[in-house]
Amino acid sequence: MSYNKHDIEIGIIGGTGADIHLENAKKYKIYTPYGAPSDLITIGTFNGKKVAFLSRHGPNHQIPPHQLNYRANIWAMKELGVKRVFSPCAVGGLTAKTDKGVFVIIDQYIDRTKGRKDTFYDGGEVCHIGQADPFCPEMNDIFFKAGKELGLDIQNGGTYVCINGPRFSTRAESRMYAKWGGDVVGMTIYPEVVLAAELNMCYSSIATVTDLDVWACECPNCGIVMYGDTCPKCGQKIKPLAVSVEEILETMEKNAENLRKLIELALPQIPEERHCECAHARDGAIL
Repeated sequence: MSYNKHDIEIGIIGGTGADIHLENAKKYKIYTPYGAPSDLITIGTFNGKKVAFLSRHGPNHQIPPHQLNYRANIWAMKELGVKRVFSPCAVGGLTAKTDKGVFVIIDQYIDRTKGRKDTFYDGGEVCHIGQADPFCPEMNDIFFKAGKELGLDIQNGGTYVCINGPRFSTRAESRMYAKWGGDVVGMTIYPEVVLAAELNMCYSSIATVTDLDVWACECPNCGIVMYGDTCPKCGQKIKPLAVSVEEILETMEKNAENLRKLIELALPQIPEERHCECAHARDGAIL
């Protein structure tokens, strides 16, 4: 299968569980002004829709989050004509409700990264892109309704705290993020979302929770409570929880099948004509 520029409807940037089966699939090397994307991009069809899939961390998950070429990844999607980007991600939960296995439709973020190239406008022109409502409401609604139809434990709306990585948070940091109002913590959503906005692309993300981050402790009487010496509810001695790569990978594998089902149900429902304001994100933003 060959592709024609501007006829790829949807781009998926993801990993485990997001690699749905595409018919007539073929891999392409896409060149960008910002260097190479994370991997070759697979282009194929799914229920009549042309889809481009990019493995975010490379073919063998070898690129850490702080070294991803976010600009090249988003630019490559735009080069293919993609107007809508869906970018699922694995995260830690920051509330008792966002426990392992929960799916969260992200609608806000807090950026705690450093040193990442987060704009296409490095000089000549300045772009003050709006980010009050960063995620596409139309796509978010479609994915949420599909999740409910599948009977998933899915939360409509949530704040993603994006840390730089690759290390995990300290207990003090994790507790701070939870008190800030974060629902989940991860390492990849920023600057994907703002770069997509600069190119007038829709962007939607579902966070699949793999663990309760280290803000959490387990009380034998009260269950999950905030980290401290004793339970803030009953005063009982509590057990601090920890995050391990083994736990994350195990839960990711369990989440993967549900994520795949969700994408397969929601994708055909995404209309070709956009009814959101994402296509006008850059209007009035350039000086």
